[in-house]
Amino acid sequence: MCIRPHTYCTLYQIIEMRIFNKFRGTKGFIKSWQDVIRWRDMITKQAEERYRALVFWGKHGLRATLDAFPVKKRTLFAWKKKLKAGNGKVESLNPDSRAPRTKRKRLWDERIIAELRRLRFEYPNLGKEKIFPLLEEFCAPFKLSCPKPKTIGRLIRDLGGLRRFPQKVSHFGKIKKVNRQKVLRKPRDFKALFPGHCVALDTFEEIHNGLRRYVITFEDIFTRFGFALGTHSHASLAAAEFFKLCARVFPYPMKFVLTDNGSEFKKKFAEELSRLHLQHYHTYPRTPKMNSHCERFNKTVQESFSNFHKELLFTDMEKFNRLLAGWLLFYNLKRVHYAFDNKQTPIQFMLSLPLQTLTAECKRGWPHTGS
Repeated sequence: MCIRPHTYCTLYQIIEMRIFNKFRGTKGFIKSWQDVIRWRDMITKQAEERYRALVFWGKHGLRATLDAFPVKKRTLFAWKKKLKAGNGKVESLNPDSRAPRTKRKRLWDERIIAELRRLRFEYPNLGKEKIFPLLEEFCAPFKLSCPKPKTIGRLIRDLGGLRRFPQKVSHFGKIKKVNRQKVLRKPRDFKALFPGHCVALDTFEEIHNGLRRYVITFEDIFTRFGFALGTHSHASLAAAEFFKLCARVFPYPMKFVLTDNGSEFKKKFAEELSRLHLQHYHTYPRTPKMNSHCERFNKTVQESFSNFHKELLFTDMEKFNRLLAGWLLFYNLKRVHYAFDNKQTPIQFMLSLPLQTLTAECKRGWPHTGS
């Protein structure tokens, strides 16, 4: 099947032709495909059960059907009537909607609706909780009853969302929506299979007398090897320099890097990963459990070290990092890990791995870390 130039065809015809070309020679495929879509999307489980009861009735009679299915006689006749009215289509047995035919509408003063539209237009995507005090201030001079935050949310939904998106003008002169930069998310079924397969990074913050200091952490998910460093800043440059240090300390080549969506893992950090040809996975927003290994390592660093040397983090960063390096040696060399049934340390587990798992780039033995 081919399309002649300047021949008009609908989108459905294009899709149909693509399916035909892909499954050329498969007789009756399109009809089977349409039946699959219809059964998957339109026929409910209740309709399937009802149809099964009617088929059983046709084969074995009414009395046997009443014994086999927990249904009354009049209900069977009602289902049979619905199936006949629907020309024998199984979807006609779908349960009827129980939603009321007439629904109450939210009736509010037009001035409140107009102000709500203005606020959402002037301050794009302002939430219901933040709109409430502004709307309450507007309603006071007119002695109007102000809707509560939950009601404001429902009004915004009824008005179509009142969403505004950034726009840009293309070089063709058309106005287009500016899409957010898409990032690669960690697959749901992803699992680290060997050392360096996936390493995770995170940052936690310490505050003292209004000053902020940060500790960037690193952990290999497979071996539980951990590393950390205290910094004055959590800018992307600091994270990039920290990752360079991790690449020198960790004795295996890395493949995937998992972080959250923090600003420290953007610009310079992303450039460093690109330079090393590493794939960068991001967690979903507000989903720390996707980076659970590193989050737990954060807690261990805080409970076992950081909380006892917090003052040094603000007064003498160099000394803090020296002591942290000593604690990390204890963590990796002597402290048994729960993931290994409290019988092995991360380094012992790494040394117990078969040599076949190593690659030519492996830096086992840390030849360039001794100084």
